Amino acid sequence: MPVKSIPVELAGAMYFATESPVWGGGRAFYDPQVSGRVLARAHLVTVEQFADIAAQEMYREPGTDLDLTDVLARGRAVLGEGRYETLVCVGQVDRMPVLTFTAPWGMKDVQRVPPSPSYVRFLALGLLSAGAWDREAVAAYVAACPGAAGYWSEQGIAGLLGHRPRISRGPKG
Repeated sequence: MPVKSIPVELAGAMYFATESPVWGGGRAFYDPQVSGRVLARAHLVTVEQFADIAAQEMYREPGTDLDLTDVLARGRAVLGEGRYETLVCVGQVDRMPVLTFTAPWGMKDVQRVPPSPSYVRFLALGLLSAGAWDREAVAAYVAACPGAAGYWSEQGIAGLLGHRPRISRGPKG
């Protein structure tokens, strides 16, 4: 597990494209070249943990070292043509690099594909658990992302997240 996780906002855009055989709809990708903001969670992990996660997402065998020299020096390293085979350094937090992976193409280069309900719920719950945004903010954010916009509504996403019971603080007075 990560040593810690924090909410972050990145410059760029999250969009949904290609077809996930696991989730049955569009996958989330990050385009740092597009104007906007991306809500995300940053996890403090070791280089080995990051390499394992990246390998799994790239459909590669985990356990292989990942050379981070280019991404740390140039901010981007393309390791292949497939989805999630491009490493991106989006900045630093507490003097540690914040790395992610995405596709080598940009948002404007690929057809958008709406994400499935289970994938939307998974992503939205992850953002919600970061603790920085409430249910309405997360629902509005995901609903506005290209690929989800026009297919998912804020209310539809909020419905996937369910209702949180309000905590009674006792009688007012």
